[in-house]
Amino acid sequence: MNPGFSAVLSGPSFSLGIHCSADEICEIVYLEPRAAVKPVTPLAHEAVRQLRAYLANPSFEFTLPLAPAGTAFQRRVWQRIAAIPRGATRTYGELAADLASAPRPVGGACGANPYPLVIPCHRVVAAGGANGGLGGFARSRGGFLLDIKRWLLAHEGAGPFADATRS
Repeated sequence: MNPGFSAVLSGPSFSLGIHCSADEICEIVYLEPRAAVKPVTPLAHEAVRQLRAYLANPSFEFTLPLAPAGTAFQRRVWQRIAAIPRGATRTYGELAADLASAPRPVGGACGANPYPLVIPCHRVVAAGGANGGLGGFARSRGGFLLDIKRWLLAHEGAGPFADATRS
């Protein structure tokens, strides 16, 4: 992860680092809480505005220009993830069945997602999701990243996660 972000947005219990070119968002990464960094480009400013709007209202619809990224399979997974409605979840297995794949490659594609929140991979949970099985998140199986996933699901009112403690 390159620390030279175009902007850093401080969130409720985490921060978001934004990398962008003049025309496209290249990557958004979850960070431990840290001080905000003012946007250095007009697009970084717009990204901060839209991410802040989502954090205030989970119904916000993103319109950020995303740089082409990922393999053909990853893009297919991300397309399916983007179609999961706010407040809903799908399991890795359900997405895998839709894609004639297996859960592990779907999880790998989720972990490789360069646009968290915009492509809401937090909405993909383990098969035991109704019983609190979050699965992994951002290539992590614990720590602050799973806390972020839990917060995002609660923020969106996603089923059994809606009652999770908000930070």
